[in-house]
Amino acid sequence: MQQLLDTCRLGIMGGTFDPIHLGHLVAAEAAREQFDLEQVLFVPARLPPHKQDREITPAEHRYAMVLLATANHPRFVASRVELDRPGPSYTVDTLRLLRAEHPRAGLCFITGADALMELDTWKDPEELLRLCRMIVVSRPGCDRERLREKAADLQRRMPCHIEELAAPALAISSRDLRQRVAEGKSLRYLVPREVRDYILKHHLYRRGAATP
Repeated sequence: MQQLLDTCRLGIMGGTFDPIHLGHLVAAEAAREQFDLEQVLFVPARLPPHKQDREITPAEHRYAMVLLATANHPRFVASRVELDRPGPSYTVDTLRLLRAEHPRAGLCFITGADALMELDTWKDPEELLRLCRMIVVSRPGCDRERLREKAADLQRRMPCHIEELAAPALAISSRDLRQRVAEGKSLRYLVPREVRDYILKHHLYRRGAATP
């Protein structure tokens, strides 16, 4: 697989994945098809810089759920690149590492519209955009005109490629899923069955008793 990665288009989907859900998987599959990606790396953040003000599920639990969610897809890979690196998980550092390991690969970073709107607050945004093609997934309810204005503004100011992903619309968020579990509601058809079973087994996100 090393030889393949050196010359292919490699998708990178970063995030907290707390928990990973079908929206993540659908977006990754749509990106794989639309942009002819040989692999999509799912990269759970060890310490998300923009989420240090809230409690986050331990990284090994989040990584285990990503492993379970991606195990049956031959082109999806769970990556520990940020979990095994100390300090905050900056995307630009991950892209630098992947670029050094695979200098001829085309790196495509898959992210949400909300992240693109905040990109100026990320570490070294100009270098980040030089290292990869940015694939932006717009969620239901997203102001697509505002998103396109932001993309155009970034492309005026920085040398970069930003493209909008045409993906099936799934209005699922990890925050809402955590709330559902805390309220004893079902995650059926929102996360892979293996992820749902893992959450129940390890009593993640719960304030009360588990729901069958």
